Amino acid sequence: MEQARSLRWQGWARGAVLALAAWAAAGPALAQDMAGARDHPLLKRFGGSHIVGYEARNFDEIDFQTSTYAGHDSRSRERRYAEAPLHLEGKLTRYWYEAPGDIRSVEVFRNYVNDLAASGFETLYDSSKDAKAKSWPAFLATFSDTGGRDFIKNTRSPMVFVAAAQNTIRTGTFRKGNATVRVIVVDWPKEDKVYKARQGAYIAVDILEARAMEQKMEVVSASEIEKSLTANGKVAIYGIHFDTGKADIKLESKPSLDQIAAFLKADPKARLHVVGHTDSVGGFDSNLSLSRRRAEAVVAALMKDYGIAAGRLVGNGVASLAPVASNATDEGRARNRRVELVLQ
Repeated sequence: MEQARSLRWQGWARGAVLALAAWAAAGPALAQDMAGARDHPLLKRFGGSHIVGYEARNFDEIDFQTSTYAGHDSRSRERRYAEAPLHLEGKLTRYWYEAPGDIRSVEVFRNYVNDLAASGFETLYDSSKDAKAKSWPAFLATFSDTGGRDFIKNTRSPMVFVAAAQNTIRTGTFRKGNATVRVIVVDWPKEDKVYKARQGAYIAVDILEARAMEQKMEVVSASEIEKSLTANGKVAIYGIHFDTGKADIKLESKPSLDQIAAFLKADPKARLHVVGHTDSVGGFDSNLSLSRRRAEAVVAALMKDYGIAAGRLVGNGVASLAPVASNATDEGRARNRRVELVLQ
């Protein structure tokens, strides 16, 4: 019996060792994306890579290189290019992908370039076609454009892009519609515990979807109203309050009404549509009526309390037809309940 027990133990031990070895060998294949990270719908990932850095910003600004690097000011350290970088604002999503194994940046970068072209993106800059891009200053300029001192949260050392061999970096800027994409790829020659990096290639991707910033302040000043109307033709006002299901303006709305009146008085030629918006709670027909009555209440208050001429304002409502957020959450519904001023 002891011999049988010993044989069973030896068999189990051998099986455990083999299973552990198989698990260890499959380690790279089992690598997972950073928690909470997901691919952007506009861009595929390189096969076998996974996300080790991810950040989504609702609104930010960033520069995109569109021409060769032309030096920098020794005092200000300001980077200079043959043409001014493309400065954009909007929703910014940033990634680090790790592609482990016998993979080099040239293969990864060409895959991205080809796939972006096939998806209809225009190439604004491609370092592989820029003779000056292999110099060290050009590398520093490109690296700084990836964030430099503004590294995104990641599970690898941010110094990977600094420490990587300079002649392996490849970068490109691509645009389609309102979306601009930057791709930067570098080689990492061998596994390194200091940098927490694995042999292969690392890819930095920035995706900027251009859009105007939403004005979220409760009381929007007269000057801010003017700026938003000039830039966007409309401005959202969140400081005008009503009780649920009612169209009577509450007393705490006065500061916002003061600013709307101040704008109208400063620009006597301005004519506005005052548009009421609701969330999707309740019936559509009742919300349509409610949104119109609320808009008309704002028009009436501006005429009666501030002396704004009737011909300059038109009130109307669109219920929940123009949401700016999801109606599935309390926060989204709060953003959808608003009054907008739209230039006639």
